[in-house]
Amino acid sequence: MAFLLGAVAFVVALLLSVMLHEAGHLVPAKRFGMKASQYFVGFGPTLWSFRRGETEYGVKAVLLGGFVKIVGYTPLEELDPADEPRAFYRQKASRRSIVIAGGVVMNFLFAFVLLMAMAMTIGIRQPGTVTTTVDEVSTCVPAGLTEPCGDGRPQSPAAAAGLRPGDRVLSFNGRPVGDWTELRDAIDAARPGQTVPVVVERGGRQSTLQARLAAVRGESFLGMQARVVGQGYDRTGPIGAAVFAGRGIGQTVAGIGQVVVDLPAAIPKLFSPERASTPGGQVGSVVGATDVSGQIFSSESSWRDKAALYLSLVVSVNIFLGALNVLPLLPLDGGHLAVVGYERLRAWYARRRGRPDPGLVDMTKLLPVTYLAVVLLIGLGVLLILADIVNPLRLPQ
Repeated sequence: MAFLLGAVAFVVALLLSVMLHEAGHLVPAKRFGMKASQYFVGFGPTLWSFRRGETEYGVKAVLLGGFVKIVGYTPLEELDPADEPRAFYRQKASRRSIVIAGGVVMNFLFAFVLLMAMAMTIGIRQPGTVTTTVDEVSTCVPAGLTEPCGDGRPQSPAAAAGLRPGDRVLSFNGRPVGDWTELRDAIDAARPGQTVPVVVERGGRQSTLQARLAAVRGESFLGMQARVVGQGYDRTGPIGAAVFAGRGIGQTVAGIGQVVVDLPAAIPKLFSPERASTPGGQVGSVVGATDVSGQIFSSESSWRDKAALYLSLVVSVNIFLGALNVLPLLPLDGGHLAVVGYERLRAWYARRRGRPDPGLVDMTKLLPVTYLAVVLLIGLGVLLILADIVNPLRLPQ
């Protein structure tokens, strides 16, 4: 039940994000006197609609996006002669640019507001300090670091050595360790299959355990989860929340850039156990994000952790939608902005040479590039959906 609630919550948030994106186009278009004949969530057959003024608002059957139809969005569209003065392509470049960019701005603004609200209500998560004290001992050597123990998996080195929750590791393989970073480095420096002494403090007494390290993906594996102290959430005021939101958006945009760079190399791993090992492999489709939202709601985490993760997911989706639409590819918003920018640059150059304004770009010449971009985007989307069904991403345990 909790999983289903999480999935529904994400779908609702996604539809709200789409509605806000399209409203970012609709509101300035109406403000500038352009004619918007339709504002719909979804595609395909109409399920429900109503008309207010000259605009029809409604919901269509396939809830995989949305659109606002602004009359004369390109010169290729056939128009009623009465609508020509209000056609989009007849407007000033500055007004067209504002209408085109409105959707992206709305997505980023929504993400900013959500992050501010999260900082002031739930609080900003403090990661705490990772210690060398054992919090949990793995019962097995998993096939991957994020995978659960399955039948037939060998016992973990920590369990076999007798390591217990509450033990504080003092040294590993002869190297004193004062924090988790030093302990992790000591484990990484050892070889899989090597038997190492582990000095622990238990009940005020020191004892030495012998652990024979295993290998997971070629790396040394002990099988202990460290205790974290000082972890929690701190609420902040509006100024601190605004700083947090700005920083969060910047970090997310940088992360998306890293994903884009890494994605081509990650595509061959989408259907393998190593999918989540790289940033590109962690990108998913709407299906995958819905599944992750269900996992968040059905996890055993606290309500704050669940709320923070869910809102972070919604924020990431909005920033991704905004960043994707900035790409200078038709039919994305960035492609239309690039066309307007090219028209203005061409007009400036003609004016400098004493020539008349060349006018609008011939959109028919851009159709092949547009079709190619659509095919690539749809192909990538289908591939990610299949990967999310066959090899879904899992939240870290």
